[in-house]
Amino acid sequence: MQEIKSVDTTKSILEKQWQKAFGLPAPSGCHPSFLEKAISWQQQARKSGGLTASEKRQLVSGRKSNANTQVGTRLVRVWQDKTHQVTILADGFLYNDRHWKSLSSIAREITGTPWSGPVFFGLKK
Repeated sequence: MQEIKSVDTTKSILEKQWQKAFGLPAPSGCHPSFLEKAISWQQQARKSGGLTASEKRQLVSGRKSNANTQVGTRLVRVWQDKTHQVTILADGFLYNDRHWKSLSSIAREITGTPWSGPVFFGLKK
C-alpha cells in the first residue's frame, strides 16, 4: 500500500526546495502547486542559462519596448522547422546575438521576404 503524503508535508518539502532554488524563503500563503511550478521554472532557467545580464538589467528597469510589449519578453516562432527566438529589449530586439531595431527586419532575415514583424511573431493579426 502506498503512503499518502499530507499537504503540510508536501508544502514543507516544497518550501525547502524553494529556498534551495531561489536562495530566499518561500512566500507565505502560496499554494503548493504554485511553488512547484515556480521551482520547476527556476531549475529549467538555470539549465538553459537563464537571462543574459543585459536582459536582467532591462527587466529590473521596467521599461517597455516600442512594440508595446514588456521588456524581457521572448517571442518564439517556428519557421520551416526551425525555432526562432527574439528577446524584446528597451531599445529594440535581440535575435541571434545581434541587436535589431525592428521585428520586421528580423522577420525579413528569417523568411527572405518582407513581413510585418508584429504579424510574423503573433503580436498582431
